[in-house]
Amino acid sequence: MKYYFLSFTGIVTFVLLAGFTSDVPALEDKSVSEVLVSLGDKAMDHQPDFSYAGVSAEAGADLVLRGKTKKANGNGNTSIQSKHFVCTSCHNVKREDPDLSKVDPLGRLKYAKENKLPFLQGTTLYGAVNRTSFYNDDYYKKYGELVTPARNDIRGAIQLCAVECSQGRALDDWELESVLAYLWTIDLKMGDLNLSNDELKSLEQKLANKEKSEEAIKLINSKYLKGAPATFEDAPSDRKVGYAYEGNPENGKDIYELGCLHCHKDERYSFFNLDNSKKSFKCLERDFPKYNEMSIYHVGRYGTKPLPGKKAYMPMYTLEKMSNNMMEDLRAYVEQMAE
Repeated sequence: MKYYFLSFTGIVTFVLLAGFTSDVPALEDKSVSEVLVSLGDKAMDHQPDFSYAGVSAEAGADLVLRGKTKKANGNGNTSIQSKHFVCTSCHNVKREDPDLSKVDPLGRLKYAKENKLPFLQGTTLYGAVNRTSFYNDDYYKKYGELVTPARNDIRGAIQLCAVECSQGRALDDWELESVLAYLWTIDLKMGDLNLSNDELKSLEQKLANKEKSEEAIKLINSKYLKGAPATFEDAPSDRKVGYAYEGNPENGKDIYELGCLHCHKDERYSFFNLDNSKKSFKCLERDFPKYNEMSIYHVGRYGTKPLPGKKAYMPMYTLEKMSNNMMEDLRAYVEQMAE
């Protein structure tokens, strides 16, 4: 009888404990920003301002994904933010790197393929609110003093992207705060940081004991970049020779399908249509060695500029987004498919 009583008690205790802990998120699911604050770090100062009428993460998601949302008063829709692009033309909204602490363009390509993501010129918006700098390094060469108010201010960065990058209108205050509110729903989680089991256990213990720890804060901050480095690269001086790497057509296939076709298939964001036909590959092969905007070397490294009556343009790939070797991978695939 005693045995049955203990067994029953154990079952009840297990059920109660399971019920007690079921609503408590595992450390991997917790917000990086919230964990840092719990450990004694300063809170990020760009929280959304909900004092404006109409501000919501839902409205922000609409603006990012569709370019418009319902008006703040609920009567109809806003005007479209840009006639040419939406944010996801150039930015993913999911994690896109296997290791957030370093730049690895080939690793990024492989991660995009594994997770069925586009391979884009812009840095993902996932975790944008965890960064402290924007339009870094060589983007000053492209936008000049326009980057000054944006470099250390996410609101300024969002507006610069809205007006210059998307060639659209500036966001109203409530729209801007809504976009920021949405970005806070796709902030970094602890599970994104590739922490070891020992590191996770140590952090869990510190959080359970409500311990402040500069060492733990330093560890977490070492696991992700606070800004996306950006190095502009020139096209090869001899475009017939290229970058003098031996290209891997398998990688080139992924770049073409996840990058080129994302914008050019069915003229999605471009007037230049591409597909998987030999005609497309022949055209690209022919223009690769040329010294004009039709060469992939040219548009890949310099992009194209908005023109009167044709404001849709192509942003360049920085070295951090596509290496010189990967450019040769793309050329190798194009030449293979053009045969």
